[in-house]
Amino acid sequence: MHELSIAMGIVKIAEKEAEKLNISEVKAIDLEIGTLSGIEIESLNFAWPMAIAGSVLEKAEKRIYIIPAKAKCLECEHVFEIKNLFDDCPVCGSHFKDIFQGKEMRVKSIEI
Repeated sequence: MHELSIAMGIVKIAEKEAEKLNISEVKAIDLEIGTLSGIEIESLNFAWPMAIAGSVLEKAEKRIYIIPAKAKCLECEHVFEIKNLFDDCPVCGSHFKDIFQGKEMRVKSIEI
């Protein structure tokens, strides 16, 4: 389960920012997670309490925003949502595409 290490990384980011602001508690944290990021939301939610115990995020609300994966066909330039890395273009059937959204995992904001 790599979601525990991801959750611990999020805690490190929050603690670093809290240290800069000289605060000991965060009210909320917003996360953006792409549908092709490889992160299982249920596993992240399961690991979350273990990762945040005793940290600045212990009492924080966690808000997750799911970012749908999108690609642009390199043959016909059609922009479309994809569910899997190997989805083909629904217009021309090409497998050549530029995936420009949906692989991200980032801390969008921290509310103090």
